[in-house]
Amino acid sequence: MKSLSLSVPSLSRNVWLSQTAERILVVSAMAMFVAGVLASVNAATAPIGVLARWGGIAAFVPVALGRRSLLVWTFFAMLAGATLGADLPHVAGQMKFIGDIFLRLIRMIVAPLIFGGIVTGIAGHSELKGVGRVALKAIVFFEVVTTIGLVLGLVAINLSQAGVGVALPAATEVVAPITHAEGWQQVLLNIFPENIAQAVAQNQILQVAVFAVLFGTALATMSEAKRAPLVTVLQSLTDTMFRMTKIIMVVAPLAAGAAMAYTVGSMGLQSLLPLVKLVGTYYGALAVFVLMVLVPILLIARISVRGFAVAIAEPAAIGFATTSSEAALPLAMERMEEFGVPRWIVSFVVPTGYSFNMTGSSVYLTMAAIFAAQAAGIHLSLGEQLIMLASLMLMSKGVAGVPRATLVVLMASAASLHIPTAAILVLLGIDTLMDMGRSAMNVIGNGMAAAVVARWEHEWNAPGQSTK
Repeated sequence: MKSLSLSVPSLSRNVWLSQTAERILVVSAMAMFVAGVLASVNAATAPIGVLARWGGIAAFVPVALGRRSLLVWTFFAMLAGATLGADLPHVAGQMKFIGDIFLRLIRMIVAPLIFGGIVTGIAGHSELKGVGRVALKAIVFFEVVTTIGLVLGLVAINLSQAGVGVALPAATEVVAPITHAEGWQQVLLNIFPENIAQAVAQNQILQVAVFAVLFGTALATMSEAKRAPLVTVLQSLTDTMFRMTKIIMVVAPLAAGAAMAYTVGSMGLQSLLPLVKLVGTYYGALAVFVLMVLVPILLIARISVRGFAVAIAEPAAIGFATTSSEAALPLAMERMEEFGVPRWIVSFVVPTGYSFNMTGSSVYLTMAAIFAAQAAGIHLSLGEQLIMLASLMLMSKGVAGVPRATLVVLMASAASLHIPTAAILVLLGIDTLMDMGRSAMNVIGNGMAAAVVARWEHEWNAPGQSTK
């Protein structure tokens, strides 16, 4: 007994020492990395900066190896990828295919994952009556949050005046391959699939969700004897898709690092300097949005802020690194289910959010439009800015699911306000960098919508409890 009692404090001391050593190593690695970045600003100390950055990366390797965490590995890969892109841009430019492979794998599982989750939720759990309520509450949530985001972006850019003094290209009339936002009739029409195979092939998430709701409703109206075999098969399909998600996520850090390397290597850090103020304004506005909007919503809904942050951290990191909220969709659904949101709500709200919820993009839209006006030397009165805000709120719903949707909306608003096209095209140089924040915030917003709607519906499972 005496030897056993002595071993417990000894074990605790070893754990404490191990954790302390790890913290020291992390702080040292980050200090070296930051010092390397700062040293690279001066041409004379640039070689020292390269050594310091790679030294910081090497110091972080033991920490990453000791932590079997997707978030830690993704963070490490992003740092290594950014360093590779800055120091060896030609090598980094060849790595885009890794991220593309990862995105293809994700798109491969999205449709069956959503279809199986929604159908089994409706037909297997008698949730037919709740579908309409959940849809209405989700859309209300999306509209309120995105409107607040638009207002916040408007306030932030007026305070920072980031566009004042920005030099535009000599050619102010540039023809851009951008189409106008579709009318509301076409938006509604695009919700419904004409051919489910085509919807899956084109990765039309909302159309797949609509088909799944109709299919699940039809299946729920059948007798138990007839629907049970198909529900069992679809339940197994959904479970298999979630297991496949775990397998694919093994390569997520590699894809994140490759995407970051390609981004930094292709943009070049020097091109960002004239627009650093806009980037700082945007990410500052996102921080305010999280603290002043999202956190209070979580508190009002009685959802653990820390628990939600832990659940959404990995999907948000993947969305940030790959600049694609779609890449994080399967993992976000899995994490929200583990957090306590029933599968049928997750399967319906999160995919719907990818078409209707532009949480991160809403903050950017008004900010970018006013920035373009400032860069073009156009003064917009408060009334004109409010009209622009209202039009952006409407037009943003007409481009859901369109690649670079924010650029489509900005071009449409620029035409109505007589803002030169070149003022919008200036943003292309940093669009990828801004898209990182937009994608991560969209992932966070969609996950939070599922959690809030689940609380709103009084449907919540204890963490670890099965939702099947």
